Amino acid sequence: MLKSLATASLLATVPLIAAFSPVHAETYYVDSAKGDDRFAGTKVDQPWRSLARVGNFALKPGDRVMLAAGSVWKEPLTLTRSGAAYAQIVIAAAGGGPRPRIDAGGVSPHGVGVMNAEYVTISGLEVTNDAPTPAQRFGVLVSAQDRGVTRGIRITDMYVHDVRGTNDRKDNGGIVFRAIGPKLATRFQDLAIERNIVWRVDRSGIAGISDRVTSANWFPSENVVIRDNYVEDIGGDGIVPRGTDGTLIEHNIVRYAGGRAPGYSAGIWQWSTDNSLIQLNEAAYTVTRYDGQGFDSDFNSRRTTFLYNYSHDNAGGFLLVCSPKQSDTDNLGNRGTVARFNVSRNDGTRIFQIAGNVSDVLIEKNVVHVGKALDVQMVIATNWDGWARDVRVQNNLFKVAGTARYGRESGRSGPDYLIQPGFAPAQYFRFVGNSYLGRHIDLPEDGVGQPVIPYQEQPADWQVPTFDPAKPDGFSDYLIHHRSWMLSMLQRELAAPVDIKQARPMSIFEVRR
Repeated sequence: MLKSLATASLLATVPLIAAFSPVHAETYYVDSAKGDDRFAGTKVDQPWRSLARVGNFALKPGDRVMLAAGSVWKEPLTLTRSGAAYAQIVIAAAGGGPRPRIDAGGVSPHGVGVMNAEYVTISGLEVTNDAPTPAQRFGVLVSAQDRGVTRGIRITDMYVHDVRGTNDRKDNGGIVFRAIGPKLATRFQDLAIERNIVWRVDRSGIAGISDRVTSANWFPSENVVIRDNYVEDIGGDGIVPRGTDGTLIEHNIVRYAGGRAPGYSAGIWQWSTDNSLIQLNEAAYTVTRYDGQGFDSDFNSRRTTFLYNYSHDNAGGFLLVCSPKQSDTDNLGNRGTVARFNVSRNDGTRIFQIAGNVSDVLIEKNVVHVGKALDVQMVIATNWDGWARDVRVQNNLFKVAGTARYGRESGRSGPDYLIQPGFAPAQYFRFVGNSYLGRHIDLPEDGVGQPVIPYQEQPADWQVPTFDPAKPDGFSDYLIHHRSWMLSMLQRELAAPVDIKQARPMSIFEVRR
């Protein structure tokens, strides 16, 4: 009886499977040395030669395009054909040897472009886009314009480096996803950028762009995942999505951001987003002090959560929470940022900066190490068209071998803020249950009267695993090693198990106002 039921169930499922199976899907081969565009391309010994042949061909759902290892092209790969939900179009590497390499060389704005297409996977390629002079350039550009919802795109296992973009604008760099809709509101749904190496690019490492980000014009991308990426030597910002709801930014490593761009940059941040979850990331060695923090929760955003991150050796500090003046149409401010269970070590200048019109901020159960040679502003309120309201700093552990100060901005000197005691005119700054070890100047109310506890940092394993992006082999093993080290370090520092969270699901009934 059970066998009959199982057979009946399988037979009933066959039509459903067939309905979602690619019809006449084909595999095409491309080889820059041995190919010929006059071939059919469907046999490994009769491949196409050019990427233009791929871009001009009417690929169908389920088709696969295999680029031969060791091939090099001096042209872009541009895809405009869509797959389907159960039949992605896949572009991938084939054979043993060096990754297939696209050296766009400035002949195109992008090395790889997915343009108004959906259900596409790009994987396993090396991409550069260098040229003698800067311009708006991309390594990988995923672009949707005036097409409503664009679904199911995967950018994985890419090696993107040496992209000479312009540092005068944020919307170019290594990997950029851009949804714009002057005629029809446009967004991405189910977009994953995972396990990529992004190195030596200007201006942004991984960035999201949208034109539907205001309260009056809100059409955010959903189910965006940015995970397991290595981002190093970036002219401006490391990772920064814009115009998203429920984005997960998890276990990325960003090092040496903010090295060339004028103006303000940070390691990992977001703006004009709702419900972003930023967890288990390392942000380190951010160069600039114009902002210059490892992490930032920026304006026109709600409910951003920083959880289980490691920030260290950033010139501007650990965390910035900021917004200019609110308006009914353009900026609802910054509401409900939470920073919990993070570790900061040897960050400079400003550990927690609360700037402008932000509200309902919770800074809780973080561990901060300040090195012997450092004199930092541990918590500072600064002005940006106004001051913060309702900020809770509670149950944090501040371990200071150098000097830590508390208060509000009294002036500026270039990228640095002068500080004076007290937080007014910021309102409702509350400090509860924090532990203050070492030398603290102008302690908040919960530290006043506590005995001074000298502090000298004790030996511990701070040798976070490193990676050389010039040698991309072994990246998968590095990610495993790095994640393991992060979990071990966090458990040691926080003295509690690490409980990674899931991204918050969106509600179709939620209204932005």
